[in-house]
Amino acid sequence: MNQTITPMGRVGGVSRAFTRAIVSQFHPRMLMALLLPFVVVLVGSAVLLWLLWEPVTLWLSNTVMQWPWMQQVDAWVVAIGLVSLNIWLVPIAATLILLPFAGLLGLAIAAVFIMPIVLRHLAGGAYADVKPRGRLGFAVSGWNAIWVMVIFVGGWLLTMPLWLIPPLALILPTLWWTFAFTRMLRLDALADYATPQERRLLIARHNGEFWLLGLICALLSLLPPAWFFLPVFSSLLFAHFGLEALRNQRAQEAAPRVEPPAGTPETISYRTLPPVQP
Repeated sequence: MNQTITPMGRVGGVSRAFTRAIVSQFHPRMLMALLLPFVVVLVGSAVLLWLLWEPVTLWLSNTVMQWPWMQQVDAWVVAIGLVSLNIWLVPIAATLILLPFAGLLGLAIAAVFIMPIVLRHLAGGAYADVKPRGRLGFAVSGWNAIWVMVIFVGGWLLTMPLWLIPPLALILPTLWWTFAFTRMLRLDALADYATPQERRLLIARHNGEFWLLGLICALLSLLPPAWFFLPVFSSLLFAHFGLEALRNQRAQEAAPRVEPPAGTPETISYRTLPPVQP
């Protein structure tokens, strides 16, 4: 049974998932789950800065800062009495390269390890009627996280020069984080509970809503305080929406089909009938 989902219905589903995720986030179990991705991000940031800070800053100084137009800009900045770009631009660029990778690692940890905890928590409550039918969920989530991280890292590095164009400095990071949240979490929210066929149908039917959820998470990531709770909150957000959508889809499939009266063609369209005369 196919039902057309109106734009208001799509926004309503996202709004309900957001509200439920906020309520779930304050459960003691979900508050405890905040610690793992936070520790991963903290340790990952320290390790990345310790191992890669010098190579990245040297690469920026020997390549990017040697571009002719960059040297011209640097000469102009020094000429007007400001500090050379090599002093402050290189450390900022190195930070913008390294720290997002630590955040991406935290998101991957949340997707692969925190999402099962989230799903078990929700399955014991409002979604107890949604039966798990997925197979090899951990392997599917792990492989998905790997390829999303590879594309994110490659795209982030390749598009960084465009950040020098002011609007793109905000737009491009938001788009890449939208990609990471959406492509990583929409599958992980369904891997353990939906069959491959159900996943394909749900993603095709609710693709717009999943990307809207990813955009919401990406916009929240622009606020530094959100980095602490966002890995778990984003998992709750996608899990609430995915399980609700899966429950509705199964209910529609299980609903009895109304057969047309005998002798009535199934392809008849009542919209084409002439209006009843008074």
